[in-house]
Amino acid sequence: MDIVLIGLLGGLITGISPCILPVLPVIFLTAGAQPAAPGKAPEVIPAKRSRPFWIIAGLVLSFSVVTLLGSVLLGLLNIPQSAIRWAGVAVLLIIGVGMLFPGFEQLLEKPFQRLPRRKVGEGGNGFGMGLALGTVFVPCAGPVLAAIIVAGATGQIGIETVLLTFSFAIGVALPLLVFALAGSKVAQRIRGFRKRERTLRIVGGVALIALAVGLAFNVPQALQRLLPDYTAGIQKDLAESDAGKSALNLGGLVTDENRDLDKCANDADELASCGKAPSIKGIDTWLNTEGGEALDLDELKGEVVLIDFWAYSCINCQRSIPHVVAWDEAYGDKGLKVIGVHSPEYAFEKEQSNVEAGIKDFGIEYAVAMDNNLSTWTNYRNRYWPAHYLIDAEGTVRHISFGEGNYETTEKLMRELLEDANPDEELPAETNISDATPEVGSTSPETFLGSSKDRNFAGPGDYRAGEGEYEFPKDQKQDTFALDGKWTIETQYVTPTDDSETNIRLDYRGQEVRAVIAGSGTIEVAVEGGGTRSIEIDGTPRSYRVVEADDPAEGTLDVQVPQGVQVYSFTFG
Repeated sequence: MDIVLIGLLGGLITGISPCILPVLPVIFLTAGAQPAAPGKAPEVIPAKRSRPFWIIAGLVLSFSVVTLLGSVLLGLLNIPQSAIRWAGVAVLLIIGVGMLFPGFEQLLEKPFQRLPRRKVGEGGNGFGMGLALGTVFVPCAGPVLAAIIVAGATGQIGIETVLLTFSFAIGVALPLLVFALAGSKVAQRIRGFRKRERTLRIVGGVALIALAVGLAFNVPQALQRLLPDYTAGIQKDLAESDAGKSALNLGGLVTDENRDLDKCANDADELASCGKAPSIKGIDTWLNTEGGEALDLDELKGEVVLIDFWAYSCINCQRSIPHVVAWDEAYGDKGLKVIGVHSPEYAFEKEQSNVEAGIKDFGIEYAVAMDNNLSTWTNYRNRYWPAHYLIDAEGTVRHISFGEGNYETTEKLMRELLEDANPDEELPAETNISDATPEVGSTSPETFLGSSKDRNFAGPGDYRAGEGEYEFPKDQKQDTFALDGKWTIETQYVTPTDDSETNIRLDYRGQEVRAVIAGSGTIEVAVEGGGTRSIEIDGTPRSYRVVEADDPAEGTLDVQVPQGVQVYSFTFG
């Protein structure tokens, strides 16, 4: 009951937030206007009184299914994550055109007229349009929706998650149903004036087409950025209430197995007792173990265990790994067992050969678990690359450190646990690896170039998936990137469309700037006030340094990219 109530309340709050504004005109106008009957004169037939309910029911169903299962199913089928959204946009566009031109609508329905079922145009109930709306409907991501999305993306779906999802969708839909019923009522009154029926249908079709075009060009997102979310405070209060905390502890996020991890404060300077270490589960492959044998924490009792969550292309991990490697070398025969849990940020980081190459580059000799489905990541409720979990010889988590830095404290506490486990063991001197962690805010934020995670684009124009021609802006802001030439924007990377000259310009802050690049070719890098260099790209995605130590710590760099090379992201240090 708590889960259902929290879902409904979270949905109701979202349903009155500014992010639903783009769909309101469509809901209002199409609830009372519907397609003409095939083979008949192009006139508006009276909409059923149940039409608003069918539209909202379709929206609730498709939104719930797409949110819960869309990411998992598309991943299994190797289909881009935006496929469902674009399909929904196309359906809305087709329905809108059909409302404007009944002849076009009847042409679409001809293949189905011989089927022994009710024709779409004969008293259509709007359920299909509701299904299409649900695939493109993106409400504000409050804590309730965030819990649902994480559970769905990681495949941790149970009955509680399903209940939360549908109750949230119903909560969002209730304010929309009010608008739909109002639109239907208005349409019934207008129906008394026969000449206005066609106008109502045309206005509804125009609204659908406008929504489809707006979604294609991300207009709703731009509108949402302009309007403050006046419901954010209420959402936070709901999530932080006792009932909210209880209801949102689902989907494999907070469980009895990992609940006590909250007792460990991030980067604490003393050991704590934070419950039995959650299990390492859902691992695809074990690397650097004898015969690929899996490791079980219960079988490692008597040893101090360090679990390091990392990803091989993550620059934060790249600066952290030398410390972990040094600890393994110094204390590996003194009772320390290091386990690297490789939790991918990109799809290419799921490839075993890529991870093996990263292991070789970093000189990693300790066991590495490929957590491709983020099962162990979720079981530890982790949210950071890198993250270190210190476990004592009894199997209890004693220290947690998120992100870079704090290495001296982690090593000091590690030594305490080793001494407690083996008092007679003489430990070597502390490792002396310099901490290269930059100050917070002193560097540009990580910049992704793929359409699914793009940020910091300087323009001009929109940045969207597919082929397009771009040019550098006249004035480029700090911490942004821009493109010049003909590019193809894929979900996770950008690549030149043809063999014409294509460039990326980056306004950066950071002494160390790296790019994740794949393919085959030679990129040319020119740093303003610094050097120019050619970098050979060959093979699977890996991290390349594009700003050297003797280059300016901030400024502009241009990267000329040939056809056949894919650029994923820039990271800064």
